[in-house]
Amino acid sequence: MSPVNLSTVVTTLFRMVLGLLFALHGASSLFGIFGGARGTGQAVEIGAWPSWWAALIQFVGGLLVLIGLGTRVAAVICSGSMAYAYFVVHQPAALLPLNNGGELAALFCWSFLLIAALGAGAWSLDGLLTRRHGRATRPEPAPETARV
Repeated sequence: MSPVNLSTVVTTLFRMVLGLLFALHGASSLFGIFGGARGTGQAVEIGAWPSWWAALIQFVGGLLVLIGLGTRVAAVICSGSMAYAYFVVHQPAALLPLNNGGELAALFCWSFLLIAALGAGAWSLDGLLTRRHGRATRPEPAPETARV
């Protein structure tokens, strides 16, 4: 397998696993499954700020990143929500993630930022829609104009 193919496979798997983990994290808080919100076995109250909204972003954004639909936008929103979680919830307790329990928020934040920069890739719904509509995956170079 060539390095280019390996890179495509690994980044696709990274995107999918990241989306799945984030969606499961949101599902636990929204629906009270997989141990519930913060291990309580309960769902967060509908509309409660910021818990319910964060869980909604995690669930929907994670699913979108998992399937690769609207990936860049979804990843930016997910990254921003984790930055908010880090600076509002964790950072006031201590500066470093190791000391304030914010490792997961920091890792999710930077991972989603990476996906936003890289895009969904060819193995995604975004990639399928791009191919189906005949759009190039890379911008075409501008035609050269005649010099006088």
